[in-house]
Amino acid sequence: MAAFLGDLNVKERRTLVACFGGWALDSFDVNLYALVIPTLLVTLNFKMSEAGLLATVALLLSAFGGWITGTLADKYGRVRVLQITIVWFAFFTFLAGFCNNFGQFFAVRALQGLGFGGEWAAGAVLIGEVINARYRGRAVGLVQSGWAVGWGGATLMFALVFSLLPQDIAWRVLFWTGLLPALLVIYIRRFVDEPEIFEKSRATDNESVATKLFAIFSRENMRLTLLTSLLTTGAQGGYYAVNTWLPTFLRTERKLTVLGSSGYLAFVILGAFCGFVAGAWLADAIGRKKTFLVMALCAGLVIMVYMLAPIDNQVMLVLGFPLGFFANGMFAPMGPYLTELFPTKSRATNQGFSYNAGRAVGALFPGLIGYLSQSMGLGTAIGVFTIAAYLLLLTALWLLPETHGRDLSVMPEPARA
Repeated sequence: MAAFLGDLNVKERRTLVACFGGWALDSFDVNLYALVIPTLLVTLNFKMSEAGLLATVALLLSAFGGWITGTLADKYGRVRVLQITIVWFAFFTFLAGFCNNFGQFFAVRALQGLGFGGEWAAGAVLIGEVINARYRGRAVGLVQSGWAVGWGGATLMFALVFSLLPQDIAWRVLFWTGLLPALLVIYIRRFVDEPEIFEKSRATDNESVATKLFAIFSRENMRLTLLTSLLTTGAQGGYYAVNTWLPTFLRTERKLTVLGSSGYLAFVILGAFCGFVAGAWLADAIGRKKTFLVMALCAGLVIMVYMLAPIDNQVMLVLGFPLGFFANGMFAPMGPYLTELFPTKSRATNQGFSYNAGRAVGALFPGLIGYLSQSMGLGTAIGVFTIAAYLLLLTALWLLPETHGRDLSVMPEPARA
């Protein structure tokens, strides 16, 4: 898997480092909230439904952030917009450490979500356009593995801070560490340039921002926009159903301590990293669609067992690895697949909207799980919503084409199954 790195030129390597770092640090900031939900339930007296709503609003606003930012990236550049979004989400994560009630948290989480969605829209397109088609699946998939690295970093920081400080102040300090990603902008400004394919397209592109923003709803693009949004809804709805509530599930229903739940999460995170890497290799080896199919079917099966079966904590610990592997591995082909479906002049707009529209609908899942967990139990609610999400993914996958090896310099025709 890593052997291809030696074949990359200097520009490709620098772009890979920047995008990997951006996604890892984005993950670091986003996962801090999921880790402190149990603490907020106690220290700020949040209800489960309120905690779910705070998770949902950030994801919902990330959809608008991704759509708008994608359009700006098509107009003004992928690298410039990437820098802005990193600073944006880092600042509002830091600001969350000063919140004292639900209303303040709601506003800060909503604003953080705008940057969260925008970072993926700019970064995924940037790496997809820079890397040669031969290695695109592996490179973009490797960038996706940065999510597991950031998640792991957040979990380690969580365990460290909560071991050293009382929980009343520990959760605030944890959010304050979210300002660290802003330092990555220094590297990006110095070493990363715009993709050549984008510069050539921009030279002949006279469309306004408003035209780009709504072109995805034109007759020739509507079918592809809807199907890719359905695909991403399934992947992200299933992911956020598990990721948002897993720390709470472990500590409330399984009665684990902070350090104990962190140990369980370590198995899930290790599986996630391996899943990203394996999914990236599979995306180039067997194609994008088959990789999605394998990962989604296996993830659904593992989650059903993990959440609904009467298993003991030892079995749950072992199952954490395949849970993280398959639930996250399906995101490895997502970046290259969406990049290869859309033309250069609107790629970031289309990709940003489709990916984040899925995030917007998937964002409803944590909130609904929070409400329904009060009547059916948290594990059951997670399991039901996750399986429903993966059925949506499989439906879209059946109707979309394979794009493995597509040349980005050739404008793709409107996709047909």
